Amino acid sequence: MTERAVTESAPPRESLAALLGGRRGALDASLPPVAFVVGWLVTDRSIGWGAAAAIAVSVLVGVLRLARGRRIGAVLVSLAAVVAAALIALHTGRAEDFFLIQLLSNVASALLWAVSIVVRWPLLGVVVGVLLGQKARWRRDPALLRAYSRASWVWVFLQYTLRVVVFGTLWWTGQVVALGVARTVLSWPLVAVTIAVSGWVLHRTLPKDHPGLRRPVEQR
Repeated sequence: MTERAVTESAPPRESLAALLGGRRGALDASLPPVAFVVGWLVTDRSIGWGAAAAIAVSVLVGVLRLARGRRIGAVLVSLAAVVAAALIALHTGRAEDFFLIQLLSNVASALLWAVSIVVRWPLLGVVVGVLLGQKARWRRDPALLRAYSRASWVWVFLQYTLRVVVFGTLWWTGQVVALGVARTVLSWPLVAVTIAVSGWVLHRTLPKDHPGLRRPVEQR
C-alpha cells in the first residue's frame, strides 16, 4: 500500500469539520455573545440591554439558520442556551456570568473526552466512525484504537482545557470584553487548529502499512 493510497483512504477533514458545525456554524454561535458585550457597553453596562441584544441576535441567527435548511431542534437548543446565559447574568447581576454556561460546558467536554479515552471509547473514533458508517468496527483494530486515543488527547488539551483556562481566568477576574473576544477567537479558529493537529497525530500514530481510516483491520 503506497503512502498516496493511505492518504486517499482517510476521511476528508472537511467532513469532520462539517459534522462539528463548520466555520459558519461556529461563527454564528459567536454572534450572540458579541452582541451581549456590545449591548452591555453601549448602554453603560446594562446587563438587561446586553441580554436583550444577545437574545435578539440569537433569534435572527436562528431564522437565518432555518432559511439555510438547519433543523429546528438545533436552532431551538442554541436559542435556549443564549436565553439561559442571559437569565443567569440577570439573576446574579454579574455580566461575566453570561459566559458561565460556556465555561462549564467546556469543563464537561474535557472530562467526557478524557473519560472516553480511559474506557477505550475515544470520542474522536466514535465521531469518525459515525461519519464513515463504521459503527464500532474501528475498535477491533488495535492500531486505529491507539491512534484515535492519542488524537483524542489533542481535543482534551488543545481545545477544551485551553478554553477552560482562558474562560475561567477571564470569568474569575470579571473581564467581560475579553470574554467576548475569547469566545470568538476560541471558536472556529481553535477548532480548525485542533482538527489539523489531531489529524496529524492520528496519521503519524498509524503504522505505515495500515490501509487507512476507512479500512479497519479487525481482530477478533
